[in-house]
Formats: sequence, C-alpha cells, structure tokens
Amino acid sequence: MRYFDTHCHVGLIHDDQLEQLLAVQYAKRAGVKHIISICNSLTDFDKIYSNLRSAREVYHAVGVSPSESGNQLIGWETKIPELVKLSRVVAIGETGLDYVKNFAPKATQVELFIKHLEIARKTDLPVIIHNREAGADILDILKTKIPDKGAVFHCYSEDWNFAKQALDLPVYFSFAGNITYRNIRKLTDTVMKLPPERILIESEAPFMVPARYSKRRNKPEYLPETAKVISLLKGIDEEEMTEILYKNSLKAFHLPEEA
Repeated sequence: MRYFDTHCHVGLIHDDQLEQLLAVQYAKRAGVKHIISICNSLTDFDKIYSNLRSAREVYHAVGVSPSESGNQLIGWETKIPELVKLSRVVAIGETGLDYVKNFAPKATQVELFIKHLEIARKTDLPVIIHNREAGADILDILKTKIPDKGAVFHCYSEDWNFAKQALDLPVYFSFAGNITYRNIRKLTDTVMKLPPERILIESEAPFMVPARYSKRRNKPEYLPETAKVISLLKGIDEEEMTEILYKNSLKAFHLPEEA
C-alpha cells in the first residue's frame, strides 16, 4: 500500500539535516511515498528546503502560519511568490486563523489569511488551512476568496455541520493521528459522513501521534495507522481506502499520477 502524508513538520522532528533525511527514508520504508513539508515561517522554509533538496519524495508548502502572525513580518508578500518558483513547491500555507492561542488580534490574522488566499490565486496553487475555533470566519472568507485550485483543511477539527457547508467549496478534509483516539465522536461522525473522495490523511508530525504510538514524538512512518482507522470508519477495505486517500492527495495538490 502507498500513503501520502499531506502535512508534516519535518524540520521540527529533528534539527539535524541527516536525521531529517533519515525520517523521510524511514517513512518511505513504511509505504509513505510522498510527504508535504510544512514550515511555519519563511526563515524556517529556507533552511528546511535546502536540507531536503535531495529528497525527491518531499514536496513543499510555503507560507506564514498564524503562529507567526504576531511577529514583525517584513517583505513576506513578495518573498512567497518568489519561493513558489522553486522546484516541488505545491501549495501555499499553512495559513488560516487560530482563535485559541491568540497569536495576534483577530483583525491581523484575518488580513494575513486573506493575503495568502490572494497569493494562492495569483500563483495558481491550493492553500493549506489551519483552523482553531475560527470556523465561521474561515468559511465566510473562503466563500468569496478561495483560490481556483482549492484548499485543504489540515488536521480537521470541526464537526459534520461545518464540513457539510464546506463541501460546496473545492476543499479536502485532512485527518491526523487524533482520529485514532477514543471519545472523539465529532471527528469520527464527520469521517463516516464525508464522501471518501474528499478525505486526506496527514501525520502532523511531530504532533498528533496515533494512539498506538502514544507518548512518543510523532513521525511520518506512523501514518499507516491513521489510514487504517479511516478505512474502519468508512467501512471500506483498508487497501482500497488507502489507495483512495493516496489518489485524493494527488488531486488535492494537482499532481500527476506518476508523481
């Protein structure tokens, strides 16, 4: 079986370049054919992109996360379109809104989010969305601002009612290791009701480790456990569901089958 990790903070798993490359290779041995590397800041992006340049299994997203929205951001609007020109950059993000951590005032976060959506439209790329208790605002913004190539709700945390509304948009719903936890009825209910062709999976490593590996730092090589639970919830054979998830990932990021 083959897997596509649509969201992994490779640079946070290890600081050392060799260890980062080894993490990619261990994931490959577990069947994870591709990984999208996520960096929360442009400074981190430069370093991680350089470290992983030789890893053909890795794609990249570029953006400024809500966690950085309170910092002084100089020149980011012109830098992102330049970084998009680099090989294997396939998405803008992660971006979005976080009303839990209060990294910056809501108005500041909204402005940053909308600018990312505009860049995604201009560069003809999908956008990866971070959403923590900001669903209503995000949905309102996406209704008029979503880029032509669509969006991915990463580490999905809303309920079925939100997903049902969002299905009218060109979006995918990505689930992380927390879907394997007990007592998460909101998420399991959403997975069971979502069309299979709209579901993705991610490691969100080094966070959101699947229950089987609890108390460890998460790694992309653990991703098959998330796929297994998704297949059980959907009532679809594991091999068939895993292949659906893989092909959904290619479609979400507009990649060829031979990617």
